[in-house]
Amino acid sequence: MTAAAGRRLRVLVIAPSRHPIRQPHAGGLEAAVWDRVRALRAAGHDAVLVASHGSDFLDRTPEALRMPAVVWGATRSSDAVYPPGYLDGVARVLDELMDRLAADPGAFDLIDNHSLHPIPIARSAEHGIPMRTTLHTPPLPELVEAAAAAGPGHAFVSVSAHTASEWRRTGVASTVEPNVVDAEAWPLGRGGARLVWFGRIVPEKGPHLAIEAAEALGRRLVLAGRVGDVEYYERAIAPRLGRAVRHVGPLRRRRLARLVGASGCALVTPCWDEPFGLVVAEALTTGTPVVAFDRGGIREVVGDLPGAALVPPGDVGALAEAALRLGSPGAAERERIRERALERFSSAGRIARLVAQAGVAPAPTRAAAPPVPASLAPRLLRIVDPGDGAEAGA
Repeated sequence: MTAAAGRRLRVLVIAPSRHPIRQPHAGGLEAAVWDRVRALRAAGHDAVLVASHGSDFLDRTPEALRMPAVVWGATRSSDAVYPPGYLDGVARVLDELMDRLAADPGAFDLIDNHSLHPIPIARSAEHGIPMRTTLHTPPLPELVEAAAAAGPGHAFVSVSAHTASEWRRTGVASTVEPNVVDAEAWPLGRGGARLVWFGRIVPEKGPHLAIEAAEALGRRLVLAGRVGDVEYYERAIAPRLGRAVRHVGPLRRRRLARLVGASGCALVTPCWDEPFGLVVAEALTTGTPVVAFDRGGIREVVGDLPGAALVPPGDVGALAEAALRLGSPGAAERERIRERALERFSSAGRIARLVAQAGVAPAPTRAAAPPVPASLAPRLLRIVDPGDGAEAGA
C-alpha cells in the first residue's frame, strides 16, 4: 500500500535509546526500526522518529524530542549498562513527548513504539492515540509493570511465538508478527568457501563458539559486528584472530550483505534464548546456508526452510558437522534458498498491516502528497518543528 492508494498517515516511531538509528546498525533492533521508518516514508506516510542524537530521519524531529547520545567518557562501553545519569535524560525527553501528545492527541494517527523504556507504555492512556509496542526482547520487569497502565488503544506485538509465550507468562498478551527482511538490501550472493558469523560481539551471541567450529573444520571464518562487550572481546575473541579468523568490525548493510552472500555458510551461535534471530533470515535471503543453535525463537525462523539446520545449543561438534553437511551449494540451490526465505520474510505488505492498525478508513485515490503538506501543518507542527535542522534519512 502507498499513500496514493489510501490516506496518508502521520506515524510517530519511538526508537530504543541506547544507539543511534543509522548504519552501520548497532544490532537487529536498531536495523528493524531504521527499516520501519524508511519503509513508511517510501510508502508516502509522515513518519516522525524519536531517537537519539546522531540518528537518521531526524529531519522532522525537534531538538527537545531527540534523546541524548550515550557518552561513556573514561569508562568502557557496554551493552549491559548505561553511563551514570543517562536514563534520566531519556526520561525527560519521553515525558516531554507524552506531555505534548496529551495536549494534542490529534497530531498523529498511530504511535509505533520500539522503546525499551516504560514511559511510552505507562503514559499511553493519557493521549489515547492508537499505539502498538513491539516486544523485541525477553520480558523486562519495568515494561511488564508499565503494561498494566497501558491505554485501551494499545496493542502489543511479539517478534516470535517464543517471545509472545514468555511475555504471556507475565500477564502481557500479544499477537505475533515476525521480523521481515528487505529483499533489495539482501540480494542473492555467489557463495564461497569461507564461513561467516555476524551480529553483536557479546557473550550471549557466542562468536567464540563459531571460531571453535571453524577451527575444527579447518575453514576460514569472518566475523562482522560491533563489539558490545570489550572485556569479552579481548578475552575470548582477539587472541584467536589471525589469517584464518578475521574480524572486520561493523559494516554498513550493503557491504555486510555482500560479505554474507559471498560465504559458504553462516554460523549462528546464541548462548541465550533468542527472541527471534534476524541474522538467520538475512543470511538465507542472500542464498547462504545457515547452521544455528536451537534456542528461543530461532526454531521458528528456520522452520522447514532449505539450506538451514538446527543443532543442540552449545554443541560445537554438531555445528561443524552440519556446516560440512550443507556444503557450499551451487547457484541454483542458492536461488531456491533465497526464494523460500523471501516467501516467509519479505517485507512486502508489512507497512499496509501496520497502517491498518491506525483504524483509519482509506481515502479515495489521489496523487502522492509532498513531505509535509500544508493541510497537516497546523496539527503536526505543534509537536514537530521542521525548522529544526534536517539530517540524513536514506
